[in-house]
Amino acid sequence: MPWLAVTRTKRNHFLDSKVSNDMKYLLPLVLLTICSFALAADRPNILWLTCEDNSVDWVGCYGNPYADTPNIDKLAADGFQYMHCYANAPVCAPSRSTWITGVHALSMGTHPMRSRYPIPHDTIKYYPDLLKEVGYYVGNVTKTDYNIGGRDDKSAWDTNKVDWDTLKQKQPFFMVINNTKSHESKAFGDVNNTTHSPDDVRLAKYHPDIPDIRKNYAHYHDQMKKMDADIGAALADLAASGLAENTIVVHNSDHGGVIARSKRFLFNSGTHCPLIIRIPDKFSHLRPAEPGSKVDTLVSFIDMTKTWLNICGAETPDYLQGKIFLGSDAEPREYHVSFRARMDERCDNVRAIRDKRFLYIRNYMPYAPWGQHLNYLWTMRATQAWEEYHLAGKTDAVTGRFFGTKPMEELYDTSVDPDNVNNLIDDPKYAKELARLSKALDQWQLDHFDSGLLPESEVVRRSEETGTTIYDLVRDPALYDLKAIQQAASLALAQDAANIPTFYTNLTHPDGGIRYWAIEGCFHLQDRTSLDLDLIRKSLEDDSHHVRIMAAWILYKSGDKQSAQSCWNELLASSSYASLKIFNIIDWIGDGIEPYKDSMRACEFSHGGYVGRMQEYLGVSAEPKKKVRNKKKEDK
Repeated sequence: MPWLAVTRTKRNHFLDSKVSNDMKYLLPLVLLTICSFALAADRPNILWLTCEDNSVDWVGCYGNPYADTPNIDKLAADGFQYMHCYANAPVCAPSRSTWITGVHALSMGTHPMRSRYPIPHDTIKYYPDLLKEVGYYVGNVTKTDYNIGGRDDKSAWDTNKVDWDTLKQKQPFFMVINNTKSHESKAFGDVNNTTHSPDDVRLAKYHPDIPDIRKNYAHYHDQMKKMDADIGAALADLAASGLAENTIVVHNSDHGGVIARSKRFLFNSGTHCPLIIRIPDKFSHLRPAEPGSKVDTLVSFIDMTKTWLNICGAETPDYLQGKIFLGSDAEPREYHVSFRARMDERCDNVRAIRDKRFLYIRNYMPYAPWGQHLNYLWTMRATQAWEEYHLAGKTDAVTGRFFGTKPMEELYDTSVDPDNVNNLIDDPKYAKELARLSKALDQWQLDHFDSGLLPESEVVRRSEETGTTIYDLVRDPALYDLKAIQQAASLALAQDAANIPTFYTNLTHPDGGIRYWAIEGCFHLQDRTSLDLDLIRKSLEDDSHHVRIMAAWILYKSGDKQSAQSCWNELLASSSYASLKIFNIIDWIGDGIEPYKDSMRACEFSHGGYVGRMQEYLGVSAEPKKKVRNKKKEDK
């Protein structure tokens, strides 16, 4: 920003001076050429060394004595190690959607995994577009996965290869090198015969201490060492090229992970990420402290886009939602917010807000178990072994909690409970912290246009019917009354029987979103008080399919299984836009799929292919496939 301002000021001064008409045309070009060389010399190159799927627990300099990451540790010793950096989403596609735009995926509707809903590209530029406008050469090798429709992920980049000779000629440059050797898939496969000893692992408190989990930890430590070696190689290449003195180096993972109950979840294990930045002497004015320091600043992934643009002298548009955390323009951050939505074929809806000590989690779908079967996650031997151990009745209150349903709210003191196993939500000593964080989350949702306060396919339906992107939809109160929907959701989660009259009234509200939260509110109270089932039954004809399926679930729990099954079968057979949630609900109930087999098989609503995954898992594919390991007992 400062360099660009100087350039424009000099240019305008000369244009306004009394020179010949010819010079009016010539001088700007000459000055811009001269200034472009000056700018190139004064602006930093940035080498962003990203990796995948690991939290701070897998990195030596963050305190794990068994981690073997010497190159990352050395980078931290030479640079700055951020102790409080958190991902906004605990999975790759929504996380990278946030990075590329500088806008929360939740604010654009790109938060559900691999959804690729469009955004207004005429409004929101990708940060490499803005860097190119001020002369940066931009490259990405080669991870994109931005989860955004309407634009090819590779279109914003100048190159997808690393050529140090080219980079030397193209300064200033912004180069992303993404390493996949720490990806979740690298924790799959045979966990025997690891280089790292299974005896030398630090198990999370929520994992049972059993051989196959220890082996899987060791297996992943092996992969982390390979990733670390690649980081070392990239740093050596940078040094050999002679570019190190002009280049800021950044290293971080794209979210946490990787053993079950980390990636995809909003606990520390899924969001607390390593962030290490090395800044050469030439740009020492950007340093947050002395080299080798551990930096206590709270950093959110949403901040990275705005920070990179700022220190490179590029435009920082008003739509950016992050804060600058380097240099003289640094802005303080009080809270970090993260979110979980649908993860592949499994429905869920969770928010979390935190400061440097406390983590507050709000579960909008508490009936969805943490450990619901996810085909991809169950490929890992540790996940299989954990479930087997639990089904054998060997887990305790801590190690078995993963396989149960969720509370409405969770509160953790991460300073003493980094594994987030001691929920303080009912401890009166922490009532003030709970109120503070809950209020802050409510305000954040309004300020940032939370698009996930209704089921995914319900929001998509509104977007398609109104011909707007989700980004624009949620900013129009006539199409998505965010405050009213938020208040309706809050009433539903309160589990207060005094709200039942309001729920009954709202079951006929003109806004389907209000009706949805009214039926959810009734659902949450069913086990605490009697409901007017005749009134609930009327909601089986609601225009919103999501209202219908929740009304059916209430009837199912009341004993009227026939009405519920008829509703779900009708919706599945007609390929309802709510089909994926129906598949999930039937599986959550655990009473078997026999009454639904034909309609499940007939369902053609794809939901990005994830309905097909549920069909495969439940054994109702058009062409039945081999059953997935560890199927529920009622389906065997």
